[in-house]
Amino acid sequence: MATESTKARRLPQLPLVLAASAGVAVAVTAAAVWAGGGVAAEIPGIADAGAVTAWGLPVARMVADAAAVATVGALLLVVVLLPGGRKLGTTQLRYLNWGAIAAVLWAVGSAATLVFTLSDLFAQPIGEVASPAVLADFVTTDTQGRSYALMAAAAGVIATLCVGIGTARWARLALVVALTGLLPPAFTGHSSAAGNHDAAVTSLALHLVGVAVWVGGLVFVLVAAARREDEAADAVRRFSPLAAGALLAVAASGIVNAAVRLPSVSEVFTSRYGLMVLGKSVALAALSGIGWWHRRRTLPALQAGRRRGFVRLAAGELLLMAAAMGLAVGLSRTPAPGAEDASLSSAEELLGFPMPPPLGDFPWTPLFTQWHFDPLFAFGTAAAALLYLAGVLKLRARGDKWPVGRTISWLLGLVVTVLATMSGLAVYGKVLFSVHMGQHMILAMTVPILLVLGAPATLALRALPRAPKGEPDGPREMLLKLLHSRYVKVISHPVVASVLFIGSAFVVYYSSLFETLMRSHLGHMFMLVHFLAVGLLFFWVVIGIDPGPHRPPHLGRLFALILTMPFHSWFSISLMSSTALIGEGWWSALDRPWVEYPLDDQYDAGAIAWATGDIPVLITTIILAIQWVRSDQREARRVDRKIDRGDENDPLAAYNAYLASLHARDRQPARTTNSAPTEES
Repeated sequence: MATESTKARRLPQLPLVLAASAGVAVAVTAAAVWAGGGVAAEIPGIADAGAVTAWGLPVARMVADAAAVATVGALLLVVVLLPGGRKLGTTQLRYLNWGAIAAVLWAVGSAATLVFTLSDLFAQPIGEVASPAVLADFVTTDTQGRSYALMAAAAGVIATLCVGIGTARWARLALVVALTGLLPPAFTGHSSAAGNHDAAVTSLALHLVGVAVWVGGLVFVLVAAARREDEAADAVRRFSPLAAGALLAVAASGIVNAAVRLPSVSEVFTSRYGLMVLGKSVALAALSGIGWWHRRRTLPALQAGRRRGFVRLAAGELLLMAAAMGLAVGLSRTPAPGAEDASLSSAEELLGFPMPPPLGDFPWTPLFTQWHFDPLFAFGTAAAALLYLAGVLKLRARGDKWPVGRTISWLLGLVVTVLATMSGLAVYGKVLFSVHMGQHMILAMTVPILLVLGAPATLALRALPRAPKGEPDGPREMLLKLLHSRYVKVISHPVVASVLFIGSAFVVYYSSLFETLMRSHLGHMFMLVHFLAVGLLFFWVVIGIDPGPHRPPHLGRLFALILTMPFHSWFSISLMSSTALIGEGWWSALDRPWVEYPLDDQYDAGAIAWATGDIPVLITTIILAIQWVRSDQREARRVDRKIDRGDENDPLAAYNAYLASLHARDRQPARTTNSAPTEES
């Protein structure tokens, strides 16, 4: 029988696997760049950056991408996959140091990519453009320069944090910074310059995050398993659902991004860009099969103490992932079909889609016929619906009941979200202030009421399994901690929630922030998500069903609701009476020939805010009154049950005893100050 040491020698050596993966990534990158036409032949008389830039740029990007993925993977292992408390353990600190090293490489790769990109854009060798003044100007004036500078800065911050921190809170912050640092390139380059760039940019951002979580997590659970860490089996078990979610995100976002970039399906088989997309799709399908095999065979074996099968299969999976990442880098250097001939109008560059036609005599019709796909809200609402229904089915399967009304309310809220973010409301919301205000009111005051009444947190707490005693916290325990955390306690205070709900509207519209956010897809998306988030917070405080920190009684909630109404009316009236055009620079840049009087459109926006704001408040007041009555009825039934049981803590019995004691005291003879004389006196 082979000894454990013999089995260990049969396993792939970890340094060899990592080195082979890096070699595969670089080789596939070089092949993809050459095959995709990323290295153009030198033409006499036309300036060229030279071979150093032509080959150095993709290699630098490959190094930056791989280091970024490794940074995310190390932090993911420390924060999410390895069990631990507030203070990081010895194993977690060791992998935190690995994350610091990866972050340093990420910063260096991002800085090199910045320099090579500058050389490529100016078609000049590096020696002629790599001066501090030129680099500073490139970073401050060009979007690509800013994106790579932000990546390098994020990596530098992470490298600094990872060296000096020792608590889980700071490690979580480092993970958030790492995931955020992945996003800047999504808003520059191919996707941001394409038509329908809203969908392209959002899908690419989702793609980058999905790849980082998937590949980075796999690398470090493989490292943990190969190094015989005691917590390796737990880390792999926790990583499995994350990997499945990341795989779905990568597949869905990749399909959307390819659909935006490719003019037709036939281009998949006839263009260089399409063939690379096809190659990535094949690799993704193979990785999906490996993931299925992991869940079926190797994960149970790993939990039983047999790690050889998992390590070997994961090593092969890592090599395939490295090849897929090389294809991705080559794809970024490959011109999409028709990219050279594509010319976008100024409105199309600003909006991400062609200028819509005038609303005309039937203004409501285009609001339901003009649709614009948004991956964030499409995937987000689809995931929210599927997870909610999965929770309901799980309760039904074990014989528990879940109110049908809550399910209908949740699904209806998601449907209204889709209408507000992808129908004509979304299209004309970027062109007309009045439609934008209607979109804002729906997301902030209609959708939250429906979603809050769906009680998603309550459903999750009932459907999610409890973590076994002595095991690390699972999703259910983490959700409970979040709901009762100090942060949620602060923001869910009625005063704080009301200020965020009403105050954010004044801050956004009565400053330059509105115009700034409208000019960027990221900013516009953030604005919509913010309106939805503050609406959810406010209505959760007022009519929420889900558990949370101690909230005021129903009378206090009604008082908070009534206090917000004058401020909302004040905001609406101020829009109607204002003579200064809000976001004037944005509306002027759009050049809308069919909008003659922008101030009239702004007046309509104020009227819409007033009308559509009062109706949800009235509905909320009715809901709150119903909840109040039902709460009193439940309390009365609870007291009745105590009385029926003869409970010694029965409040009614205690009150009756108190009255009896008062009556007995009143029947006692009163004491006089002068007592009667005695015989002795």
